[in-house]
Amino acid sequence: MSDSGIRGRKLKSWEAAALSIGFMGPLMAVSLNGIGVSQLVGKAVPLVFALGFVGVCLVAYGFVRLTGRFNHAGSVYALAGLTIGPRAGFIGGFALLGTYLLFAACTLTACSVFFQAWIVEAGWSFEASWILLPIAAAALTIVCNLKESRFTTHLLTYIGGAGVVLMLVLGAVIIFKVSTGQAPVESTVDLSVFSFEGTSIDSLMAATVFAFLCWAGFESCASLGEETDNPKKAIPMALGGAVVLCGAIFVFMMFAQTLGFGTSDTGIALFAGSESAITELAGMYIGKEYALILAFAAAAVAFASTISSTAAASRLLFALSRDGFGPAALSRVDQKTGVPRPAVIVATILSLAIAVGYWLGGVSAFDTFYWTATIAVLCLLVAYATTTIGVGAYIISGRGGIPKWEMIVPLLGLGYLGYVYFVQAVGQEAPFSYFPWIAGAWCLIGAGIAIFAPKLARRIGHRLVQQDSQQQDDAGHDSGALLGVTSGTNGKFGTECDKA
Repeated sequence: MSDSGIRGRKLKSWEAAALSIGFMGPLMAVSLNGIGVSQLVGKAVPLVFALGFVGVCLVAYGFVRLTGRFNHAGSVYALAGLTIGPRAGFIGGFALLGTYLLFAACTLTACSVFFQAWIVEAGWSFEASWILLPIAAAALTIVCNLKESRFTTHLLTYIGGAGVVLMLVLGAVIIFKVSTGQAPVESTVDLSVFSFEGTSIDSLMAATVFAFLCWAGFESCASLGEETDNPKKAIPMALGGAVVLCGAIFVFMMFAQTLGFGTSDTGIALFAGSESAITELAGMYIGKEYALILAFAAAAVAFASTISSTAAASRLLFALSRDGFGPAALSRVDQKTGVPRPAVIVATILSLAIAVGYWLGGVSAFDTFYWTATIAVLCLLVAYATTTIGVGAYIISGRGGIPKWEMIVPLLGLGYLGYVYFVQAVGQEAPFSYFPWIAGAWCLIGAGIAIFAPKLARRIGHRLVQQDSQQQDDAGHDSGALLGVTSGTNGKFGTECDKA
């Protein structure tokens, strides 16, 4: 029997934020994403991440604004569905589902990548197949996610928090030793790493794509809207706080890493040629033991990110099934924990199946990690675009009381998303040249379902409006006016839905 909503003890804002921060995995992101940037822009890595921070804030604006008005387990699915129509919501939700499942496959594989790095750092050998650790991690993920959401968010806080603390300690040690002349390489506190001089704008903007990857999944806490206390205040705070906190961490750590390797040509080459910048710098500035701790922590953070992505995927599967897309069994929640148990299990198994598919195809763990991450981000850009368009439509409608001049923010955000997709899609070599087509095909499947299944779109539209009107009863909102916006005034999505 399906349930109308996810119940259980309500989460606080910081607990919801833990899901987004756990999804982003700051230690995992900082370990790898700065390397590609240094290959493109040299010492200007911190500047690139500062620019990426601005771009992400433009996109996050739409989520912060809309989650202050709507709360739903479907995240993008509902935010777009309630602003520009149920079909657009379904397309965005379907794209986001692909993102979450692929990211979970990516982080399951990352568990193996970082564990192998830890083994190598320790001087041991590891001959077993790389897929064994993702299988074990998937089983443990199901165990964790079947418990109450509060248990999951607390676990993410402990794992992610430990990783952040270890990373920040390293950053502080690097800056201290560089500033006092004790660095193991020739380096000084060079603030020109934040300067535009010497680097072309094209290179800087192209490199922000790598920086953008660090924030991917910042919106995942929106999927906890039905499980959070006072969600219309807590979720925007959690979402915005996660973006800002991780942004500050990313910029600081990229500054520290750049100084740690040195801003000379030799230092830049060391950074660009690194396989795991964090662990290498830990060995250089603190010692092998600390590098081992960080390598193990990175594997733990990858596991925490798997918990986050599968938790978000399960809520989205639950929401879609509750509204008529997918087996009714996936819309059931456990009466004791309030968790959508069947959706949790299915989401994790699907993610593991993706990783297994790459393994069966003979792809290495490292390539599987990067390939699945790239395809996931391309799907994510489509999902983000639907929400960004949605907040623009919401501003134009005037119903939210948002000043019209704020329309410039989603317009800039949409332009940034388009640019990121363009950079990923044009001029790439195989196999990366295939990934935009794979992501596009997934999103087109979602679009095809939305277009050629009008009865489904009608059910989704009525269900979304019904849920939102129930949530707004105590605030005196007119659900009929909302139905008019989602079903006709904002384009053909709703109009065609009503004719079905």
